[in-house]
Amino acid sequence: MRGVRKRVALAALAIWASLGAPAMAQTTLRMVSHADIKILDPIWTTALITRNFGYMVFDVLFAKDADLRIQPQMAEGYTLSDDKLTYTIKLRDGLVWSDGQPVTAEDCIASLKRWGARDASGQLLMKATQELKAIDDRSFQIVLKQPFGLVLDALSKVSSNVPFMMPKRIAETDPNKQITEFVGSGPFIFKQDEWKPGEKTVFVKNPKYKPRNEPPSMLAGGKVAKVDRVEWLAIPDANTAANALLTGEIDLIESPPPDLFPLLKAEKAIALFGWNATGSQIVMRFNHIQPPFNNAKIRQAAMYALAQEPMLQAQVGDPEIYKVCNAPFVCGTTYGKEYGDLLIKPDIARARALLKDGGYDGTPVVMLHQTDLQSSNNVQPVAKQQLEAAGFKVNMIDSDWQTVVSRRARKEPADKGGWNIFFTTNITLDSDNPGTNSYAAGSCDKAWFGWPCDPDMEKLRDAFIHSADPAKQKELGLAISDRVMEQAFYAPVGQYKAFGAYRKDRLEGWLAGPVPVVWNISKKN
Repeated sequence: MRGVRKRVALAALAIWASLGAPAMAQTTLRMVSHADIKILDPIWTTALITRNFGYMVFDVLFAKDADLRIQPQMAEGYTLSDDKLTYTIKLRDGLVWSDGQPVTAEDCIASLKRWGARDASGQLLMKATQELKAIDDRSFQIVLKQPFGLVLDALSKVSSNVPFMMPKRIAETDPNKQITEFVGSGPFIFKQDEWKPGEKTVFVKNPKYKPRNEPPSMLAGGKVAKVDRVEWLAIPDANTAANALLTGEIDLIESPPPDLFPLLKAEKAIALFGWNATGSQIVMRFNHIQPPFNNAKIRQAAMYALAQEPMLQAQVGDPEIYKVCNAPFVCGTTYGKEYGDLLIKPDIARARALLKDGGYDGTPVVMLHQTDLQSSNNVQPVAKQQLEAAGFKVNMIDSDWQTVVSRRARKEPADKGGWNIFFTTNITLDSDNPGTNSYAAGSCDKAWFGWPCDPDMEKLRDAFIHSADPAKQKELGLAISDRVMEQAFYAPVGQYKAFGAYRKDRLEGWLAGPVPVVWNISKKN
């Protein structure tokens, strides 16, 4: 064991040396994120590593605190008209972009429009909006066509896609094209000149950032950058990353796999931190526009073929960390309806009957397999085995996560560069609401990757978001849940909690939250 650990430690040192000497700074936080980043536009993609990038560079109008209360962030506050149709939002005084230009209401309007063209909850908000109107440089209005009770929920959305604010010239980029300039008003500045995909991503403290005066609380309050420089290092091998932490070459790992917890716990200088106690949900997404999963019966067959626990055991391992749950909107929540043995115990006979009824012709299903993403890189081989046991033929394509992120956006047939199935994760705080859950949208080309086209679902979601009666809203929310499962929009694979590891002899101030919060972390003297 000692010899293996020494060899892996030497490998970590070799990787570190290959990165080159970092620029000098008073304090540098070196961390390994859950994936390497190649796509930087947090509106164009829902990839969580790009979401994390967004939180480093950009800021939001409203954010949720540790009690899940919605708090002003870039906004100073807001007022709501008596008829519930006009939200007037005023920006905090003195906000500037990292290039020194003032943040204006027009910037925010352009940012909301671009986000609203891509995100499911943003699309709902834009559909309910009559006008976005600037009042002056610091104030603007969201004028609704009819009352829409999820305005602040949408504006404070925690995870992908987050309504990050950008300068107007950047936000006016076609929503279907990626931005190429990364000027934000967040606590850090992206050093594009030092970015080396596959090696490191560098941020420096934004000297022009104006944090709020309140203490930090999850994603709200004062976002104070307490280090001068942050380096995301790409070390895809989990053992090598762990030993780089053990030998002190890095300070933090966002999400090491649970099978390495004993090794990390054995080192007194290292602490494990459950930064996302609310947990994440793994899902299997179908491509609804390409055969065979353009047929609901074939999608249903896949659902009946699957069993969550073997996949969770392969991915997470520790039953103290994972939870079997077939509720699309998360177990234990208001809309967390569960569905008996579906996805819990496979029903191979039912799956085979549905394959026959659906006319499945044996064409291989292309399953994308991200080999470098610790949150969902081990479920695919198990799912492949389960699907094949029911009669599917599965072609599992290995690649890195960023390749999956690019490929899942393609609508071509699977054998021409497209896809049939991929797996991803989302935090439970963004999965528990039927109105804002991106996976549940049935808005055709505007829907999230997989592009379900279901007018009945859209009618249900529209009624849900405009309902003022809690009892009626719950009834509609459960109907949406039923529709997700009946039409197999996606397959919930279960839930798990996220833990990070860090050098407690060096760092302090890591805040709990649904995303890895880097501001407020400081280095000890």
